[in-house]
Amino acid sequence: MKVSLEWLKDFVPLPESADVLAAALTDGGTEVIGQEERGNIPDKVVVAQILSSEQHPNADRLSVCRVEDGSGQPRQIVCGAKNYKVGDKVPLALPGAVLGKDFKIKAGKLRGVVSDGMMCSAKELGLAEDAEGLLILPPDAPVGHLLGELFQPDTVLELEVTPNRPDLLSIQGIAREVATLTHAKFHVPTISDPTIAPAGERVQLRDGGCPFYSARLIRGVRIAPSPPWLAARLTAVGLRPINNVVDITNYVLLEMGQPLHAFDYGKLEGGIVVRSARDGEKMQALDGSDLTLRAYDLVIADGVKPVALAGVVGGVATSVTEITTDILLESAWFEPTRVRRTAREFGLQTDSSYRFERRVNPAGVLAASARAVELILQVAGGDAENQTLVAGVAPEDAREVFLDNDRCRQLLGMEIANDEISAILERLGLVASDSGLWIVPPFRPDLTREVDLIEEVIRVAGIQRVPSRLRAFPASSGIADRRHDRAEILREKLRGQGFSEARNSHFVSAESLNRAGVEAAQAMTIRNPLGAEQALLRPTLQAGLLAALAHNVRHGTSSVRLFEMGPTFTKEGERVALGIITTGAVTKDTWKTASELTDFYDLKGVVEAVFGTMAVTPSSDAGLSACLESSLTHGILQRVPREVAVFYDAKTPVFYAEVLLDRWLEAEPGVVRVKPLAKFPSVERDLAVVLPTSIPFVEIEHSLQAAKAAHLQEIFLKDVYRDASGEKLDAALRSLTITLTFREATRTLTADEVDCAVATLRDHVKTELGATFRE
Repeated sequence: MKVSLEWLKDFVPLPESADVLAAALTDGGTEVIGQEERGNIPDKVVVAQILSSEQHPNADRLSVCRVEDGSGQPRQIVCGAKNYKVGDKVPLALPGAVLGKDFKIKAGKLRGVVSDGMMCSAKELGLAEDAEGLLILPPDAPVGHLLGELFQPDTVLELEVTPNRPDLLSIQGIAREVATLTHAKFHVPTISDPTIAPAGERVQLRDGGCPFYSARLIRGVRIAPSPPWLAARLTAVGLRPINNVVDITNYVLLEMGQPLHAFDYGKLEGGIVVRSARDGEKMQALDGSDLTLRAYDLVIADGVKPVALAGVVGGVATSVTEITTDILLESAWFEPTRVRRTAREFGLQTDSSYRFERRVNPAGVLAASARAVELILQVAGGDAENQTLVAGVAPEDAREVFLDNDRCRQLLGMEIANDEISAILERLGLVASDSGLWIVPPFRPDLTREVDLIEEVIRVAGIQRVPSRLRAFPASSGIADRRHDRAEILREKLRGQGFSEARNSHFVSAESLNRAGVEAAQAMTIRNPLGAEQALLRPTLQAGLLAALAHNVRHGTSSVRLFEMGPTFTKEGERVALGIITTGAVTKDTWKTASELTDFYDLKGVVEAVFGTMAVTPSSDAGLSACLESSLTHGILQRVPREVAVFYDAKTPVFYAEVLLDRWLEAEPGVVRVKPLAKFPSVERDLAVVLPTSIPFVEIEHSLQAAKAAHLQEIFLKDVYRDASGEKLDAALRSLTITLTFREATRTLTADEVDCAVATLRDHVKTELGATFRE
């Protein structure tokens, strides 16, 4: 909903700035999502009158016009618009005018013809978001005057109106809200009550979707462009002016929230009939679309045909055009559900349907009609019939709601005086009745319960007035909290290793377990399963993860890394387990290196990266498998048998690990220690050690650490060299290149200090392991 502040000023005094107003509305529950300035017309834009128009000699879509700009010397303008006629008055940007940020108008040639300026559209002048053709000015606009004298600068706010507040879909509704929030006086123009008369046969209601309909005939109107004030207000809120009569119906819709429609009375064939459409009836809407109606669509018809889709859109057949002289003005109340269904079915969300869907104020039907008649007579002339024809009865939406002020204070948790509560509700338009009852006006259909009134009280009083209190002390964390936190840490670590989490059903079939190489006999049976696929409780996560792996492989994923955390069930009870499955490449092919397939030790490294170093015991089962164990958990690590992997469409070896988590999840987390980054550089030296192949690297590492060389920080195995032929190195030996990193926290090490430390290490390894060295 866009709101012009110049328009809003007609009904309520505004705060000193638009920012203050926006903050008040947002604090009151109506968020301001946009703010823009409109109507700041650039200098050197004047009112001009078109004297003549001829076809451009070199361009089919251009015209050459002569215009009078008040200087006494006609100007020649090349124009691409087609919506004007000779004699119209339009905006003219003279050479030197700057439109927008940096579009400077210059005299020049267009397709070989001199153009001494540019005639402008409303969009080019910043008066509208969209515009077709030139902005046609009123006939009485003074030629040569600056256009800025006709258009007053304006600020437009865009509001996010919630569905429960249809009263805010009008300028008057927003003004009432502003007056309530800022303690200002809300002013509504006095509209004389119309004289009403039964419509009789002239208006017939044949469908309950329209319980109330009014019509008023106005003869002798003159259809013309709207005056500047009317066009400016419509364009400010995003509507394109059409003609004075249609613009008045849109103006009243925006001002009062009541949709209206004007029919060309001369095109109606008989009286108005509000009825359900006949299945298959046709109607062309005002937007040019051809509609095929259905039996549940509510239409406004004459004696022959549908002329409007009730509450949604009018029809072309009876639209108001330049030759219209007599109009029939409709103001009615339509059932929201009927309008909503029809609008959704046809994909037509209009300003009218948007309001009818949210329920318009029944009490505003006749008032809006009277206001529109008053304005039409003012801008289009004509004579209105003395009586407004009505059919049916307007719905009675006024209701009483009880409010206990003590209950209000108790629920809000704050002190607020009875007088203040009453003043707030009265400013909202409610009327006090007897014994705590409040009469709710029909424009507030959202207020039906006591808590609704309490919400209005705190919304207007300001939620910042509610004092902050600690109502309860937070409970200390327990085992459940620790299990949750530790599980989240585990998930984060695995995601950091490149794994994605899978979620599978706790129920499995015996067939799926057997396919995965798991004995179904160890699974627990469901007494009354929903089907054979859900007959067992899973004893392991392996079957589900294999199925998930297969799903990914069949969809073209060559490298799969998945994990799942969840309960497993055996006869010993329920246990929480972590399953990890992987297949495919660890890295991708590059121009420099080929990809490497994941293997048993890659998955072992992932497990140890999460849980720390674990004891690995080879399993007695056939194939590559091992048992894992640490102080808090244990599990298995294996290569999935080839026949099982092939069944699940894996093209590369599949590796699986499963670890029981119950004790690990409940354990106290370790202390995290941090240290500052080193301020001084490290020094690296490579040491090439030659030893028998029977000596593992871990023994060499322990020997280097035992030497206690000064400043040694890190030992890293960089390369291993073996010569199976024995030509360069005995086949029983291997050369290990070990990178040694030295650092001192308080200074930079000298080369002599590092050399001394390396010598210490060499001597210790040589003495303890009998190592030799390659230089």
